[in-house]
Amino acid sequence: MAYKKIVFLTGTRADFGKIKALINSVEDHSGFEPYIFVTGMHLLEAYGYTLIEVERCGFKNISTFHNHTDEATMDLTLAKTINGFSKYVKGIQPDLIVVHGDRVEALAGAIVGSLNNILVAHIEGGEISGTIDELIRHSVSKLSHIHYTSNEEAKKRLMQMGELEQSIFTIGSPDVDIMFSNDLPALDKVKQYYQIDFDSYALAMYHPVTTEIDSIEDRANQFVDALIESDKNYVVIYPNNDLGSKHILKAYEKLQGNSRFKIFPSVRFEYFLTLLKNSAFIIGNSSAGVREAPYYGITTINIGNRQLNRANSSKIINVQCDKSLIEKAITNKPKTSEKRTKTFGSGNSAQLFLNSLEMSKVWSINHQKQFKDAY
Repeated sequence: MAYKKIVFLTGTRADFGKIKALINSVEDHSGFEPYIFVTGMHLLEAYGYTLIEVERCGFKNISTFHNHTDEATMDLTLAKTINGFSKYVKGIQPDLIVVHGDRVEALAGAIVGSLNNILVAHIEGGEISGTIDELIRHSVSKLSHIHYTSNEEAKKRLMQMGELEQSIFTIGSPDVDIMFSNDLPALDKVKQYYQIDFDSYALAMYHPVTTEIDSIEDRANQFVDALIESDKNYVVIYPNNDLGSKHILKAYEKLQGNSRFKIFPSVRFEYFLTLLKNSAFIIGNSSAGVREAPYYGITTINIGNRQLNRANSSKIINVQCDKSLIEKAITNKPKTSEKRTKTFGSGNSAQLFLNSLEMSKVWSINHQKQFKDAY
């Protein structure tokens, strides 16, 4: 097999946490040269300038591109990203573009790849959520040639969408590799780094749902007011920068000066996992509550529709974004126990990813996609 150039595109702290293990798997392989295109939230000071976290990994080929326009113009951000990534790709001339998930940066990467006759691999396609994210995710899948799914259910959905079975590889969720690695920092180190002095705490992460923009301001205040009324300590992490995030940040201003809250624009991924693993519970509508938390046996109070249909677990309590309902969930959360889930793999995603890239059949997948009828 000839030497291959692989471009990984990352736009947020969340997707970088997913693909980091995959980049590591090919970084030292003699047959592959990884390139990392960093854009989106990574370059925004208000959200923690997480480019630093990418650079800290020591990857050799990192390039940056400022794609942000305004939270109300996601379509223009998409267009700007296409323009910037297209110029970058024409210079690198990669053999494969790897994108993750359901954000406009991933959509831009898939569009550029497919229109320039470059193989595109999509990580964690075939999943459902019920928001605009789902439309973007399925669009990315249809523009991609190779699929790396987190479980067999996602694989079946891709096949329902006409994707060829031989182009789908079930590898689990790549962040599980990091969750159970020996490289996670100790809790004392994390608390010292972020100056968190709580003995017991919960994590709070609330993101905007763009299809519910008219109600985001009210729901953000319902969420924050419920946290204030409870008697718990919270580590609060900023939302992503989607449409409506300004309303959430405005609501968070109520928490300033309250000793029960520590608020951060972003938290390093491994440090976040340590905080999650040792938390009393996680509350909000982050995917971490339905993906990572069940792996650690942590209770999730999942609010609203953002993670609709993503996962089931006795540890997940679903409530609507109403102050009294949220308060009740915090007070009465069950103390159930269950075996560790393996819904999203066993922690060997990076090895399975690398194994697939070492197969000649992957590189011979037809750029001219075919639609496989389900009947």
